[in-house]
Parts: sequence; C-alpha cells; structure tokens
Amino acid sequence: MLKHRLLFGTLMTAFVTGLVILDGWLDGSLTASAADDRQIRATVLTVLVAIVIGLAGMEFSVLAAAKGLIVLNPTALIGLVLLATAWYWPQVFHVSRGTYLLSIAAFTLAGVFLQQHARSGTDGVLANCGISCFMLMYLGMLAAFVLGIRIDVGLWPTLMFLFAVKSADIGAYTFGSLFGRHKLAPRVSPGKTWEGMAGATVFATIISLAFAAVFGILKIWPALAFGAGIAVIGQLSDLTESMLKRDARQKDSSNRVPGFGGILDVIDSPLFAAPFAYLFFTLVMR
Repeated sequence: MLKHRLLFGTLMTAFVTGLVILDGWLDGSLTASAADDRQIRATVLTVLVAIVIGLAGMEFSVLAAAKGLIVLNPTALIGLVLLATAWYWPQVFHVSRGTYLLSIAAFTLAGVFLQQHARSGTDGVLANCGISCFMLMYLGMLAAFVLGIRIDVGLWPTLMFLFAVKSADIGAYTFGSLFGRHKLAPRVSPGKTWEGMAGATVFATIISLAFAAVFGILKIWPALAFGAGIAVIGQLSDLTESMLKRDARQKDSSNRVPGFGGILDVIDSPLFAAPFAYLFFTLVMR
C-alpha cells in the first residue's frame, strides 16, 4: 500500500501542478502584466475541479445509499458542480458572485424537491432532500474556495496551498507510521495519532516556508502560521470524511485511486483547509 501511495501520490501531484501552471500560462497569470489583460482565468482548473467534484459526489451518493439515504441525482450533482465552480462563472456571465451563488442554491433546492416529488412523493422527503443539500454544502461550497484562491489570490498561492495540505497528509502518514503511539480520535479514525499531527505540522510548515522564500508570497512568521494552520485544519478535515465512512460502515469511498481509496479519500483534507487558506491569503496579503 505504501508503494502505491507514494507512486500515485507523486503522479497526482505532478499532474495537478502541471495543469495549474498550464492554466496560468494560458490565461496569462504567470506574468502580472499579462494577467491584468485577461478577463477570464482558471478555465483549465475549473474543468479539473468540475470533474473531481462530480466523481466525489457520486462516491458520496454511494456512502449515503449504504445508510439507506438517496441523494437526488442528477439534480444534486449538477448543482454540486455549478456550486464548486462558483468563482469561475461570474467572470463569464458578468453577474455578482453573491447573485450567482444564491441563484444556484435556490434553483438546485427547487430541483431537488421536484425530483423527490416525481420519484417518491412524500416518502423520505427530509432524509433525501436533507442529504442532497448536505452534499452540496460539504463538497460544493468548500471546494469552491480552491478556485477562489486561484482567481482572487493567484497561481503560486494556489500551489502553495495544495502542496502544504498534501505534504501535511504525507507528514501525518510518515510520523504516524514511525512514531504513532497516542490516538488523536480513536472513535473516528484509530490510525490517526498526535504524532501524526506533529508530522503534518512539520511537513506543511517546511513547504510553506519554501514557497514563501522562493515566490515571496508571505513573510516568515505568516508562512509559519499558514503551514501550522493548514496542517491542523487539513487533518481535522480528513477526520470529517472518516466520520462519514465509519457511519456508512465503509473503509474507503471507492477503489478508484490505488493506495488511497476513492476521490473523496484524496480530497478530504483540502476541503475545510481551502476556506482557511482563502481567508488567510486575502487578509494577510493585503
């Protein structure tokens, strides 16, 4: 498992890094002067987010089904993808981001109720509509901040965030495997340890300092705070997905990614870390 994890983790990191840099080259974000001339940014990353979140939504639907809950697809999936890409579309249609978000939320909610009525009438309304809306919030709203970082903050801060949060996963896995003795949340994930949390903090902080030094994104102390915050929130975000899997009596969300499990198992840590990173960048980099 460790061999597959290292191999596919490296390949995924290289692939996503390449796409983000290609994205920046295509829309001019690699150079400040070119970026200022472009009205629409992050098209390639938007497509990637849409695909990944769509697959994650399908896996979430399977977890829900294991508990006897029905996610009302395709309505919920369409709304999920539109919500996760919320930072992109206002560039195209020239509407405010707030108007777009509220409109997508309202029309998706209406569509969910219509599909529930057509499918099951009043049987399971609270459960099915509730789990469908939860998926929208958990996956769509949180994932939207990844594009928020890319469009509002920049290309290199986006890579800094992605590398920091995934290096925290590597640090947690490494330190937990080598030194793990004290359980972090035994009722949720018996494999998580405080030693792993320490490893996550060390790895994420090193990566944050490296990006800050090379690209001038943050000064030393903010970079230290960013790395530590990303590590802690990323590991707690990982635990939230573990709660879902444990409730559904599933070890992994699927077997799509060798060494990791499913798409949800890959993106779990960045979900809650993305809003933190967005707020940190927008407040500290002013």
